[in-house]
Amino acid sequence: MSAAPILPGATIGVLGSGQLGRMFALAARRLGYRIHIFSPERDTPAGQVADLEVVASYDDLEAVAMFGGGVDVVTFEFENIPAATAEAAAAFAPVRPSGVALHVAQQRAREKSYLAERGFPVTPFAHIRTEADLDAALSTIGTPAVLKTASFGYDGKGQSKVSSADAARAAWTALGKREAILEKFIPFEREVSTIVARGVTGWIASYGLIENSHANHILDISVHPASVLPAVEARAAEIARGVVEALDLTGLLCIEFFLTHDGELLINELAPRPHNSGHLTIDACMTSQFEQHVRAICGLPPGSIEPLRPSAMANLLGDLWAQGEPDWAAACAMPGVHLHLYGKAEPRAARKMGHLTALAADTRSARRRAVAAREALARS
Repeated sequence: MSAAPILPGATIGVLGSGQLGRMFALAARRLGYRIHIFSPERDTPAGQVADLEVVASYDDLEAVAMFGGGVDVVTFEFENIPAATAEAAAAFAPVRPSGVALHVAQQRAREKSYLAERGFPVTPFAHIRTEADLDAALSTIGTPAVLKTASFGYDGKGQSKVSSADAARAAWTALGKREAILEKFIPFEREVSTIVARGVTGWIASYGLIENSHANHILDISVHPASVLPAVEARAAEIARGVVEALDLTGLLCIEFFLTHDGELLINELAPRPHNSGHLTIDACMTSQFEQHVRAICGLPPGSIEPLRPSAMANLLGDLWAQGEPDWAAACAMPGVHLHLYGKAEPRAARKMGHLTALAADTRSARRRAVAAREALARS
């Protein structure tokens, strides 16, 4: 495939149709690109703002091939796209990030092994396929530990903390004795993430560390910039550069870290796509993560990652609708607050329906403002 720039006016194909695809499509359309969406569902968050919404199964390789033939470049908005789907599209248009990054990131055991073999810092772990594997892992990793399915786990699904060998065996049985990993439980100081983009020509742009807090295993609040020492920021940038170069990645990568009490960064997960923790970049940075992803996969120069102001993001879950329609006017009346809704028709508990971003003079004020705005939504 030619590495010539894919210029505005061209068509970008997106595999997947959720809110990440929606925000990516909005950024791409602002730059003058056309957007085609491919997913098994109709009237999706991304499809609502696309030029074309193709509804077909990811396993329908004939439909995927036709889709790939109608676009200039293909990307994806989540990493559980079947490898055969990416390969079918790649026969007609470049797929960025490549199938290699997709292959590594969509399976935990593969991801951890890939990183560990290349010297990147990860939590101690063991690959579980059999009961004997689990027994051996419990001997070496010990407890407390976290048992996670090897595939298709997100927002805390398919994982549980175990405090004893018996609890680990029971948790594995509850998972259907599927392939898994056992990770040492890390009593970390905080969770942070970094979003890094790498262009076709090899340029790298990193947004620095974002501080994240979770509720019920789902991202709740993100704050940028994270309150960490300069040495930690420098180490995160070093790791991020190393990972994207090892993967030969073109596009966007989010790296989730545990920051330990002694200042060490351990990689928790990779996501080769825009990420929930980076949503605040839409309002808080010169170039959002979504526009940067467009620039990276289309061979354009990087946009400035300069932050405009300290910021915080609060996720809006379907639980907010429990007492009726949220009070949107109350949140929109607050200065420095930006509302983003994803176009999902049915609010459900724990379903991501939108987010609020708050800008302020410092991160503490931004966090307070984001939380207050979300609380105002639920007031009757």
